[in-house]
Amino acid sequence: MQTKLDYKRVERNAALRQRCFTVIDYVFLTLWAVMVLFPFYWMLLTSVKSYSAYNSEYIPQFFTLSPTFQNYVDAFTAVPLAKYFLNTIIFTVLTTGLMMVVIIPAAFAFARLEFKGKQLAFTVFLSLMMIPNELVVITNFVTITNLRLRNTFTGLILPSVTSVFYIYLLKESFEQIPDELYRAARVDGTTDFEYLTRVMIPISKPTLVTIVILKVIECWNSYVWPRLITDNPNYYLVSNGIQEIRENGFGRENIPAMMAAVVVISVPLIILFLVFHKKIMAGVSRGGLKG
Repeated sequence: MQTKLDYKRVERNAALRQRCFTVIDYVFLTLWAVMVLFPFYWMLLTSVKSYSAYNSEYIPQFFTLSPTFQNYVDAFTAVPLAKYFLNTIIFTVLTTGLMMVVIIPAAFAFARLEFKGKQLAFTVFLSLMMIPNELVVITNFVTITNLRLRNTFTGLILPSVTSVFYIYLLKESFEQIPDELYRAARVDGTTDFEYLTRVMIPISKPTLVTIVILKVIECWNSYVWPRLITDNPNYYLVSNGIQEIRENGFGRENIPAMMAAVVVISVPLIILFLVFHKKIMAGVSRGGLKG
């Protein structure tokens, strides 16, 4: 009898400790979520405050009783924000599409084809990831300038049509497909291109979707290269449009209007991530595991 009581007491203590740990975990997760989400809340809150109400706050207010959407109207009228959106969409679609055309055959070659010096070539290729981006930007700038492609979509797009990391990620995904499937397809007379398009691409769809989404986010957030390679507002992207808004649109003092523009620019990426975050995690996990 005493043994049963001791056993039940141990079970209750273990359950109590487990509940305590669970509560602590949720408390920390809640605090972390508040810390991460608060800047977005503050951005959204500021965007619906009027210019006079915002400037009259000696102590920042964490809510407003008189929200206004005039700032969003100003975001599209003070500067050609809609044109910046169109430029960004063109840049994103063309860059992502061309990159997929480049990295899929490259990943297939490293994953399935056999050629002399393959391992050495791939090692050298991966070593390019060790080069600082600043050095690459300088080299690309000189090249694009010498080709007289500044202030063109071609100059914006060309340096971004390949990625060592995405080729590596896709290669790891391709290598998870059994070699026997490739040899059987070759026996049946299937060409490498047919095997790539009919077998490898459909099987690796989660990784491909992940790469596309990550590239879209990368293009949408691109700032340094577009700012460096173009000084013509006709080719500004939304990220560069923020600086244009600050300098020639609302002025440095009209923070609510600037926050409205930032909200408009940020919403597409937030929606994209919320819709596809599971696919992103699944694709990255699949590409990073072998066997």
